[in-house]
Amino acid sequence: METNNNKKLTVVLGASPNPERYSNMAVTRLTGKGHPVVAIGKRAATIGDTPVITEHPALEQVDTVSIYLNPVLQKEYYDYILQLQPRRIIFNPGAENEELEDIARQHNIQPVEACTLVLLSTGQF
Repeated sequence: METNNNKKLTVVLGASPNPERYSNMAVTRLTGKGHPVVAIGKRAATIGDTPVITEHPALEQVDTVSIYLNPVLQKEYYDYILQLQPRRIIFNPGAENEELEDIARQHNIQPVEACTLVLLSTGQF
């Protein structure tokens, strides 16, 4: 059982400043629930108070990588995701990627085909 003291550092790949995009909604809801978020997108921007960055910073204690990129665009992030050593990768609808899911399993990272927004709204995040 997670406690409020144990918020999960989440990296959102494919973060968009467009409020109609699901990645934007995920960043907004994650931060609204107190989770620290690193938002990575193709252009520097902001989502609320969260900067969207284009670089791939070294991070520690990453719990979740939530992906909002199609499988072709994910390839350039494979090494980065593995360096982060997250507990799990959430493949949001449209981001399902059997190749990366297999790679994740080989590195003891749990692949989850789910929607971050649904997990948050149902208390399963």
